[in-house]
Amino acid sequence: MNHVLIIGLVWPEPNSSAAGSRMLQLISTFLAKNWKITFASPAATSEHMIDLNELGISRVNIDINNSSFDHFIKQLQPDIVMFDRFMIEEQFGWRVAQHSPDSLRILNTEDLHSLRRTRQESFKTNKKHTIKDLLLSDFTKREIASIYRCDLSLIISDFEIRLLKHEFNIQEDLLHYIPFLLDSIDSEATAKWPVFEERDHFITIGNFRHEPNWNSVLYLKKTIWPLIKKELPEAELHVYGAYPPPKATQLHNVKDGFIIKGWTKDAQAVMQKARVCLAPLRFGAGIKGKLAEAMLCGTPSITTSIGIEGMLDEDSDWNGFVSDEPNHFAKAAVRLYSDKNLWQQSQQNGIEIINTRFEKNKFHTAFIEKINFVRENLEEQRAKNFIGSMLQFHTLRSTEFMSRWIEEKNK
Repeated sequence: MNHVLIIGLVWPEPNSSAAGSRMLQLISTFLAKNWKITFASPAATSEHMIDLNELGISRVNIDINNSSFDHFIKQLQPDIVMFDRFMIEEQFGWRVAQHSPDSLRILNTEDLHSLRRTRQESFKTNKKHTIKDLLLSDFTKREIASIYRCDLSLIISDFEIRLLKHEFNIQEDLLHYIPFLLDSIDSEATAKWPVFEERDHFITIGNFRHEPNWNSVLYLKKTIWPLIKKELPEAELHVYGAYPPPKATQLHNVKDGFIIKGWTKDAQAVMQKARVCLAPLRFGAGIKGKLAEAMLCGTPSITTSIGIEGMLDEDSDWNGFVSDEPNHFAKAAVRLYSDKNLWQQSQQNGIEIINTRFEKNKFHTAFIEKINFVRENLEEQRAKNFIGSMLQFHTLRSTEFMSRWIEEKNK
């Protein structure tokens, strides 16, 4: 039985973010193999975090820039350490390599943060994002270095797999494609869905602390929703998401039908009541949990080219419409909301996408087999990864020396 130590940037909140749902999917995969799990994080506890103890998972609070972690990892000696996002690997990766060198080091990227960040910077300066922007970013250098330092990195989007292989020349055996791990949609599931006539209003959902989501809400409020409301005066847009700040709650306007709902304990319940999901994302990375959840609830959606990235085969149709232009986006939303036949066909498209691209049984076995293979051939894997070994070499371990300096300073 393998012992997995997961070091989380935050405690898992599956009802608050796609990252939280993704983490729970990975945890469930390990638990299905009867692997022991310890989950550690330097983050403060939160009101929406999952009860890890109920899952039989040990929970440990750890500190950054503190040698107490060295004693912890020396004693634990896990078979596998999974870092949740590269910032956590920067903080703790060198300590794991030093004090538990035989542990398999896995990086769970969630999405390519450097891609999301450079796209956001390009958007804010009103310029088209290019690969050059990504390659020149210091943030990118940090993330790619983290991928090299690990024995295996989990990549959620096939678009990002291609990007890492072709633009950064990262060898394929360091990467593993594993998207959302979802239950298939069968006739039993669809029978529980409310039909077209039983649904009303529009919905958008997403953690307000995630900048692409907040930007999307503002875009809806200022540009897209007024166009939809003009054509559908009785319709409302219900805006859900964890941690809405005052600037978000101030957007609430009953007269305009722009209703800020905030956090919901059951995202699927509110998604199933809506007729159409709106997700006008203008920057971001990875794959979008809100759009997958919409499909799981039989709710067609309107989104952008950023929204469908990594979620759709070239010869497949979307669960609704895709548009990057606000007027077209609004017209598509009105049409989908009003046309029952089109709505039903879009719903069927969503079923096809979930069952062909994200059905969990297609990925579980390959994931576990990959972990076992790399563990059994760890010495060879590390020998082939010369750049990773070079980055672990003491003259280049800037994160270690910075952490040690901070620790001494704090004393």
